[in-house]
Amino acid sequence: MNSIPPRYLIKNARLINEGLIHEADILLENGRIERIDATLAPQDATVQVIDAAGCYVLPGVIDTQVHFREPGLTHKGDIATESMAAIAGGVTSYVEQPNTIPQATTVEELEKKYARAAKVSWANYSFNMGATNENLEELKKVSKRDVAGIKIFMGSSTGNMLVDNPETLERIFREVDHQLIAHCEDEATIQANLERLIAEKGRENLTTADHPIIRSAEGCYISSSAAIAMARKTGARFHLYHVSTAMELDLLDGDLPLAEKKITAEACVHHLWFSDEDYAEKGNFIKWNPAIKTKADRNALREALLNGKIDVVSTDHAPHTLEEKMRPYADAPSGGPLVQNSLPAMLELARRNDIDYARIVQLMCHNQADLFGIADRGYLREGYHADVVIVDPSRPWNVTRDNVLSKCGWSPFEGRTFAARVTHTFVNGHLVYRNGKVRGEAQGQRLLFVRP
Repeated sequence: MNSIPPRYLIKNARLINEGLIHEADILLENGRIERIDATLAPQDATVQVIDAAGCYVLPGVIDTQVHFREPGLTHKGDIATESMAAIAGGVTSYVEQPNTIPQATTVEELEKKYARAAKVSWANYSFNMGATNENLEELKKVSKRDVAGIKIFMGSSTGNMLVDNPETLERIFREVDHQLIAHCEDEATIQANLERLIAEKGRENLTTADHPIIRSAEGCYISSSAAIAMARKTGARFHLYHVSTAMELDLLDGDLPLAEKKITAEACVHHLWFSDEDYAEKGNFIKWNPAIKTKADRNALREALLNGKIDVVSTDHAPHTLEEKMRPYADAPSGGPLVQNSLPAMLELARRNDIDYARIVQLMCHNQADLFGIADRGYLREGYHADVVIVDPSRPWNVTRDNVLSKCGWSPFEGRTFAARVTHTFVNGHLVYRNGKVRGEAQGQRLLFVRP
């Protein structure tokens, strides 16, 4: 792991980078991007040449919200399997969440996850520290250089890490000098909606069509508005995970450049792709927290990708076994695997003219690096780490269980044909994925951060 990579020269590529699409060659050497120029020739016979004619070359995707389930939930997924799925989808860096078993709510437990990833992760990695009602002093110890952020569950989800003490929340926002991140759903609203529907229908008669009613738009807005108000009051740097409603967009700034924002927001692929009309077909396979909501909400989120209110696109990749997902609605867990299909799905939206290719790279690569301060990644720039993806935009493929690399073995996109295919993925200059096959050894490195 982390051996010296071969030298690669990618020829005849269409680079998507920093708002432009242009033809260029790109030389990868010693794990970095050595040179980008209109025409480059191999310097000697040790340089391996890859002809990317007709293909796009873009920075490796950075996904800042995944759940890889290790430790403690490895029957669903683990760092090795899920990072393999990531590189197969062009995702070369990720930030994983703290709701594992044990929960990553101490520096000691957090560092155990880093130690494990250093041995087995195919993609570059960081892990969020988890907040609780009791660990404020521990949160203050977390390094801004070595750790992505502090995750706060302001709505219950897998792992039951709900932080619901108002005094504790304000102290976290006021006293913790780090990137704060939150899952926002109002617990009282969720419980009231659930109790009302159980009284009307009976628990055994609930279906996924009830999910956006239980975990309602109002519940999201109440929690998100409270968190953003707290961030504005305290001056905290705050990032809102998985915005799922049109009304939450009114809380966000769209007219400021990212560099000037202290309050930022993410949309996830499933909220951009599906709507409540899809529950009839997909059922629990698109059961997420927050819930997928109306087509109007989905369309508003897509518009927010263009007007600057949404800053990044991630997945909330969260595998569960097929057996778990096949349970009745009330007993089935929320979440699903998306990291392998996120880039092809977004490129499909571009093919339909819902968004342009350069904007996708902005949201999934550049802005992710800039928002979190990830050092030397997220762009095709000379001197940056050679995290590079080649995509053939005219090589259709169908999502089947046979080509899902996530340990859970299924995808909410099963049966979907995508026009664009990831053909090559480089991580730190190593070609780790090529034409449907993971190759070589895991080469992920710990992400480092440059922050004020």
